Amino acid sequence: MTEKENNVQHFLDLIKRSRRGKFKIYIGMSAGVGKTYRMLQESHALLKSGIDVKIGYIETHDREETQSLLDGLPIIPRKHVFYKGKDVEEMDLQAIINLRPEVVIVDELAHTNIEGSKNKKRWQDILDILEAGINVISAVNIQHIESLNTQIRQITGIEVEERIPDSVLQMADEVVNIDLTSDELITRLKEGKVYKADKIQRALSNFFRSENILQLRELALKEVASQVERKVEIEVPSNVSFRHEKLLACISSNEKTAKKVIRKTARLSRYYNSKWFVLYVQIPAENNDKIPLDKQRHLINNFKLATELGAEVIRLEAKNVTDGIMQVAEEKKITTLCIGKPHFNLLKIILATSIFNKLLTKLVASDIDLVILS
Repeated sequence: MTEKENNVQHFLDLIKRSRRGKFKIYIGMSAGVGKTYRMLQESHALLKSGIDVKIGYIETHDREETQSLLDGLPIIPRKHVFYKGKDVEEMDLQAIINLRPEVVIVDELAHTNIEGSKNKKRWQDILDILEAGINVISAVNIQHIESLNTQIRQITGIEVEERIPDSVLQMADEVVNIDLTSDELITRLKEGKVYKADKIQRALSNFFRSENILQLRELALKEVASQVERKVEIEVPSNVSFRHEKLLACISSNEKTAKKVIRKTARLSRYYNSKWFVLYVQIPAENNDKIPLDKQRHLINNFKLATELGAEVIRLEAKNVTDGIMQVAEEKKITTLCIGKPHFNLLKIILATSIFNKLLTKLVASDIDLVILS
């Protein structure tokens, strides 16, 4: 592309961004904290102020207090889809775009659409709505954030299938946390304000244990704090010169450890609002004709995960891992190396050689930090 073509594309991108709708997300530590309730309260306030607000999709879960707030709000009818012998209701994306309200409320951001829909996920529907110039208010629970998947599983013992890319949160103009204490949430649950009576005891014994709620609450608070900090860095002028962090996640062909390193580095990069890379150094012992096919598949999957989380993936052939790491660290002006803890094969390789000392010396001399992730 020529310089002239680049300038034209840049200007077109600016025009597109100015036409894009604004995006607000309510986030909470779990179901039942009041995200949908708050969205409906806001809808009434907007309507009272003369704003053309419509309900694109709301899920009240038959909660009496939430359901009553729907009274008086204009609702765009859901579309009916006949799927596997059942009549299923889905949000009518095209109807929303055709009606063009100033603001549309779309609940359940992480929802997976029924097979045959235009988009696989609801967050992709929302991108279409925003591109049409319509402002969107939506909601999501913290367990649906892609980079937190491992931590959520460790806390709750549950593998969350419906997830949204971290980039969806990053593109939001506002992220608002709906917070309750652990005791308040458990009280709401016991009063039947979250689930029906037959599900309460099971919820209390599993997901809604006090220690789980506390940890999920911490994650939600950190997430919103990170978003606020990012907004401040972008929008508030400052004469203070910060070090611009650049993170390098070093992975091996060990599937599980690599995945943890990628996700945790993604979190760090978001905290610092920094560019980050994922590096796999292919040494001769791991040439394509020597490494098992299942490991090659895992590597490709981890490259894909890193790309989805916003990393630039680098695959480098080198005689030893340490030299490969240092080469990339110098070329990309990396400020922080992220590697797995000692059981990680890569570290074993490094520790087994004197080159590790050389690596540490260079890291100190170049002011590069080393983070060992568990």
